[in-house]
Amino acid sequence: MRILLPTGAATFKAVKQAAAGIDASVVVTGEIASFLTPEILRELVQKGDYDMVIVSGMVTASFREVEEETGIPVFLGPLHAADLGIVISSLDTIPLSRTVPADEFISAMRREDACLKLVGLERSAIVDYVIRGTGIGGTSRTKVLAEIMDAHKREDLEDAVSQLFWSGADIVDLGFGFDATENDVTRCFSLLEDVPGPLAVDTQDPALIAAGLFRADMILSLHEDNIPVIGKAVADAGVAAVVVPHQRTLAENIRLAEEAGISCIIADPLLQPVGLGLVRSLAAFPEHCRYPLFFGAGNVVELLDADSPGINALLAGMAKEIGASVIFTSEHSDKTQGSVREMRTATEMMALADDRPYPKDLGIDLLILKEKRRRREPPLSYTSLADTSPPEGELRYDPRGNFRIGVEDNQIVAVINGRAVRGHSWTDVFGTIVKNNDVSLLDHAAYLGKELYKAELAIRFGRSFEQDGDF
Repeated sequence: MRILLPTGAATFKAVKQAAAGIDASVVVTGEIASFLTPEILRELVQKGDYDMVIVSGMVTASFREVEEETGIPVFLGPLHAADLGIVISSLDTIPLSRTVPADEFISAMRREDACLKLVGLERSAIVDYVIRGTGIGGTSRTKVLAEIMDAHKREDLEDAVSQLFWSGADIVDLGFGFDATENDVTRCFSLLEDVPGPLAVDTQDPALIAAGLFRADMILSLHEDNIPVIGKAVADAGVAAVVVPHQRTLAENIRLAEEAGISCIIADPLLQPVGLGLVRSLAAFPEHCRYPLFFGAGNVVELLDADSPGINALLAGMAKEIGASVIFTSEHSDKTQGSVREMRTATEMMALADDRPYPKDLGIDLLILKEKRRRREPPLSYTSLADTSPPEGELRYDPRGNFRIGVEDNQIVAVINGRAVRGHSWTDVFGTIVKNNDVSLLDHAAYLGKELYKAELAIRFGRSFEQDGDF
C-alpha cells in the first residue's frame, strides 16, 4: 500500500522519519502543513499512484471532492507530526477518520475498547458477595467506596450521594459522628431509600448501626465492643460487615462476627498513613484470607500534601497486589476533590492490567498534568528577532466596558454592564463576546483571551480561579 503524506517544510523531517520503512511519499506543500488546500492535494494525487492520503490533523479543509474525483481516500493524521509514527504503526489494526484527527480518534477508540473490556470482565467475574447488584471480591474489579462525613449535617445529602455515584463510586458510605442520634441515621437513610446503589453506615455505635439496618447494605466497622451488642441484628439483616482489629486482633474479631451469624464479612486490617506505619501495615495484610479485604486508602491521601491522582493510582495498585476487594476513598479536603473519579479510574486500570506486565498503554490513564511523551516539534524558523518591552503609556480602558470573569457550576461566566455570557469553552465565550460587539480594543481582546482560557484551565484541573491572579 502506497501512502501520500503531504506536509509542511517545518515538519518535513519529522514526517520523513515517521514514514521510514513504509512505502510512502512525503511531499512538502508549503511552510505549514495545515494550510493544505483541495486544489494542491488534487494535483499531487493525480501525479502519483497512491492507495491512501494522510494529511495533517490540523487541516480544516474538506477533501471530499478530491476523494470523489480520484477515488483515493483522504484521512486525517495526528494533530502533531511527532505522533505520526504511532499512527502509521497502527494502520493495520485501527481505521482512520476523515473528520477526527488520528491521535484523538485512536485515543477515543482505545478508551472505548477499554471500557467494553471492563464491562466484559465484570460480567464474567466470579464474586464472593453481591451487594445490591454490585459484585464484591473474587475476580471482580476492586470496588470504590466513597465516604460522606457527618452525613446528618448535610442539607444536600441526596445530591451529594448522587454526585459520588456519578463520579464512579460503587458504594457510598454515610459517616455519623459522636453527636449523631438514631433519628439522624433513620432520617438520612429514609431520604436515600430509593437510591439504587449500595449504601454503607459508618459508625461504631450499636444504636446508630441498628437505626440504619433497614436500608444500609454494609456496616463500617465491627469489633469486639459492638459485635456482642449488634452482631445478631446485622446477621439477621443479611448485610455486609467490615470487621476491624481493636483491642483484639482482626482474626479474633472475625471469629466473633462468625459466631454472631454474620456471613457477609469483609476484613479490614487497617491501613496506616505515611509516617504512622504505612509499610508495616501493608506487610500485615494477609497473603491468603478467606474473606474479601478492605483497603482504607482515604486516610493516606488526605494526610499527605501531594497531588492525589498519582497517589490514588499507586494505592490502587497496592490494593490490587494484596487482593483487596473494596478500596476506601474520600473527598474531605479541597486537595482531594476528584479522588473518587481518580480512584475509579485507577481500579479500572488495575483490572485491565491483569493480562499485562504493567498498568500502562491500557486505553485509560491518570495522566492529568504530565504528558506520557513529550512532542518534539521542529524548531521555529525566522529571519529577525526582537526582545519584548513593557507596554508604553497608561492602561487604556475599553469604551464598551470592562468584564468581570468568574467560574460558576463548572462554567466560565463573563459579565459586562449587567449582562452575562456563560459557557464551557473559552473560545465559545470569547466568540459570543465578539459577536455581541462588546470589545473594541486589541489589547482588551488579548486580555480577555488570557483570562477566559485561565478560567477554563481552572475548571479542567479543579483549581480556584482569580481574575488577574496567577494560575
